[in-house]
Amino acid sequence: MPVPARRSTATLLAAGLLSVGLVACGSGESEDADPGKPGDKILTIYSGRNEQLVKPLLDRFSQQSGITVRTRYATTAQLAAQLVEEGDRSPADAFFAQDAGALGAVSKRKMFAALPADAVQKVPQTYRSRGGEWVGVSARSRVLAYNADVVPAAELPTSVFELTDPKWKGRIGVAPTNASFQAFVTAIKVQHGEARAKEFLAGLAANEPQIRENNVKIVEDVNAGAIPVGLVNHYYIGEVAKEQGSTPEALKAKLHFFPGGDTGALVNVAGVGVLKRSAQDPDTRAFVDFLLNPESQRYFAEQTFEYPVVAGVTGPAGVPPLADLDSPDIDLNDLDTLDATIALIKDSGLVP
Repeated sequence: MPVPARRSTATLLAAGLLSVGLVACGSGESEDADPGKPGDKILTIYSGRNEQLVKPLLDRFSQQSGITVRTRYATTAQLAAQLVEEGDRSPADAFFAQDAGALGAVSKRKMFAALPADAVQKVPQTYRSRGGEWVGVSARSRVLAYNADVVPAAELPTSVFELTDPKWKGRIGVAPTNASFQAFVTAIKVQHGEARAKEFLAGLAANEPQIRENNVKIVEDVNAGAIPVGLVNHYYIGEVAKEQGSTPEALKAKLHFFPGGDTGALVNVAGVGVLKRSAQDPDTRAFVDFLLNPESQRYFAEQTFEYPVVAGVTGPAGVPPLADLDSPDIDLNDLDTLDATIALIKDSGLVP
């Protein structure tokens, strides 16, 4: 049953909270341990980033800093709802989110502390909150993944809105419960208005898209020829190639970057916010600094195939430079209406 847009983020996502109980804890620590105290060398991180992508980086942080890291993994939307539900009782020190929209949704509930200015100023204004409550640590572009053997380049759409054309019926892969897809829909609202977003979702649903759990599944199926095209983030091509012991160039799945500032070319960020209770904790400051240091920025470029957001670090191979992307003029701070967006997606029928 569709969820009314007026309900809160926590209520909208309550159904997903049950699955958040599956927790991965580092260094042998239990999730039931008492919340840490400032400077105790224990850090609890809620991570909406995929464990396979970021666990090696978090392990490296723990090894280098001597700080024990307890990590709770779930989807970014689930963890945003978890934080809102917990409020001041949350044991989390930091929220490592997949997209700016979820960070904004938590931030506007006044749950984040302002980050140190010298940390956030390492990142361009485009990729951080206006008030310094969260900061992007890596960037990614929305793209259309396509199988070059199935869809000739000449037939690729010039706008994401063309995917509602009946010729794409049953041929599109989407992951409507994924945070990046939700942020993309929010971007349509910001750039074109809610009516256009509803129209797009209705047209997409009418085209009977192939629903997948996440971006990886979409890229795998596009590469295998099971789906001709799919809406994903650019870096999943690199991730799938890595999993298959191959290279992005060798895959049949290729990337199409929508031109002309199209909403389908949204550049979003993964980022981090620090909960207010941990504002004075040197451990959280160490974590933010770690994510923005050159070594971690190179990790994002070389291991997860994302764009670094700190100057002086070379971007991932095989994709256009971040500065050359023809992305829409959208303020990431305006992507904070997560609750309303999820309601729209539910109303469209893309999510049961």
